[in-house]
Amino acid sequence: MVEVENKALADCQFIDLFAGLGGFRLALESLGASCVYSSEWDKQAQKVYQENFGECPNGDITQVDEKSIPAHDICCAGFPCQAFSISGKMRGFEDSRGTLFFDVARIVKEKKPKVVFMENVRNFARHDGGRTLQVVQKTMEDLGYAFYWKVLSARDYGVPQKRERVYMVCFRKDLFSCADDGSRRINFEFPKPFPLTRHVEDFLLPESDETRALYDERYPMILNPKKKEKYSSKAIKLAIVNKGGQGERVYSTKGIAVTLSAYGGGVFAKTGGYLVNGKPRRLHPRECARLMGYPDSYKISKRPNQAYKQFGNSVVVDVLQLIAVQIAKALKSAN
Repeated sequence: MVEVENKALADCQFIDLFAGLGGFRLALESLGASCVYSSEWDKQAQKVYQENFGECPNGDITQVDEKSIPAHDICCAGFPCQAFSISGKMRGFEDSRGTLFFDVARIVKEKKPKVVFMENVRNFARHDGGRTLQVVQKTMEDLGYAFYWKVLSARDYGVPQKRERVYMVCFRKDLFSCADDGSRRINFEFPKPFPLTRHVEDFLLPESDETRALYDERYPMILNPKKKEKYSSKAIKLAIVNKGGQGERVYSTKGIAVTLSAYGGGVFAKTGGYLVNGKPRRLHPRECARLMGYPDSYKISKRPNQAYKQFGNSVVVDVLQLIAVQIAKALKSAN
């Protein structure tokens, strides 16, 4: 997480839809906002959320009456990405998981929050030739919101992971004064990138029995002699095992991490392999948590496979924090 001194959202209340592990909640609470409602259908994620925030999120959002949801200023929704992911079948709104956006829309229509803050996989922006994103944008505009979107990578915001996501921020237009041409004066822009100063090695745990158990030397590595270990803002592939498929690549800790995944196989499934102390190993769940911006005080699942899945599905807290700061600036300029 980013160290945030100001409480720019101290007067704001928000809801946490498709809450997962509570990444949106950590980000907005760090700016002083208060969560008044949460929803998450996955039972294992619910348990972790409750352990960290002291409340169990409501279940299936499709079964929730929008009128029962408390009034709020910001609606946060990292709605499921599987329907739009490159690793999935990319069926989009044809997939039942893809239509969950419209549950966000019906809540927005009823409660009319000041801001709607959404996140999805990068492929969401170009799915179906961009028409999927256009549907979302038109829906929000028809509800009276100005729509901003941009693809941001975690590595441009202090986190050494190649995790590119599309972020969507919507402001209720009637909050802002009109310019002479009839447009609304909304002072919002996404945060500007800054140079990376940390790399995977800065997120690793000290050597212990737990980390030693992650080494896998069953398969000989085929080294890439052209790659040298020097600091980089890219992933540095040093070697492969087996055929070098997904989960069979070994990277330098002086570069960035590959995208953490909830699914996928291979020797170093879900995290990729990294050369640590001269030997290849996958990342520990706590290291994954760090690479997603979760503080060490955050309690993770005691079941490693669940923890890997949950962080692979999660959001990068640091990026959300920086966007939330920009949202706060825009709200300050409202009527």
